[in-house]
Amino acid sequence: MTYPEAIKKLRNKMLLTQTEFANLLGVKFGTVNRWEAGAFEPTMKTKRKLARLFKEHGIVVED
Repeated sequence: MTYPEAIKKLRNKMLLTQTEFANLLGVKFGTVNRWEAGAFEPTMKTKRKLARLFKEHGIVVED
């Protein structure tokens, strides 16, 4: 699963909107939107937060 797919799956599994997910991670709505579209990747700091959430929710990401 790619990062964009994993991020969207995680957000949906947590039953969050893009805005709510952005607030949880301390980023803006547009940032999450661009991640899910595959236009940008999260920063390393945010990837660490996401890694913890992926692990908690059983989502595997392939780089």
